Amino acid sequence: MQAKTLFPNSYLLVGVCSDDLTHKFKGFTVMNEAERYEALRHCRYVDEVIRDAPWTLTPEFLEKHKIDFVAHDDIPYSSAGSDDVYKHIKEAGMFVPTQRTEGISTSDIITRIVRDYDVYARRNLQRGYTAKELNVSFINEKKYRFQNQVDKMKEKVKTVEERSKEFVNRVEEKSHDLIQKWEEKSREFIGNFLELFGPDGAWKQMFQERSSRMLQALSPKQSPVSSPTRSRSPSRSPSPTFSWLPIKTSPPSSPKAASASISSLSEGDEDEK
Repeated sequence: MQAKTLFPNSYLLVGVCSDDLTHKFKGFTVMNEAERYEALRHCRYVDEVIRDAPWTLTPEFLEKHKIDFVAHDDIPYSSAGSDDVYKHIKEAGMFVPTQRTEGISTSDIITRIVRDYDVYARRNLQRGYTAKELNVSFINEKKYRFQNQVDKMKEKVKTVEERSKEFVNRVEEKSHDLIQKWEEKSREFIGNFLELFGPDGAWKQMFQERSSRMLQALSPKQSPVSSPTRSRSPSRSPSPTFSWLPIKTSPPSSPKAASASISSLSEGDEDEK
């Protein structure tokens, strides 16, 4: 990428050494040469991959592939009995220095794998790899599998704890809501109770009204002494009144006297009429 930035219109060739040379001069690799070829071939900035490249670039190799510049980091690379295998390239003015990206190198990757070897071994055992494929002894295999079971139990316990915390938080939230609603309802109930049964409540007013009505019903007002007389309707004729006067009669001494008294009574009635 840095070479393409320095020379945008250049044709980038990347040489990859074989496993034999790499194992001889540098050490054992994580990826074999075929995997390294394919990885570089799929890089967008690489135009061509040169397989089985030499460890030290010779003039014949540079002329064969028509290479004008060689890009590599500027740190002297001691290998194959030389203090710097790129010294003659630098002296010829064909060297283009590049910058290393911190944290991205084969050595750093291997260091992380070795440091966390137990973690990767346990992970691959859990994914179905055999102890033979991982080059793990029988005792270590059992140890790793036991550690995997312990980790599973820890995860379950952690999950239960998280769920219990969530449940407790929900209960607390609901309890706060219930307490708040209870306080609101209690205030409303007390207010309604005071409005109904307080000193000036509606129940007292209603009781006073009913008691006054009962007192009025039990002790009605006295009627006036002189009540107005009814006026007789002109259609009805006055009914006759009779006055009975006691008359003391003595037994007649004779039939003539008795007849005389009866006649006198009849005459008296005719006069009144």
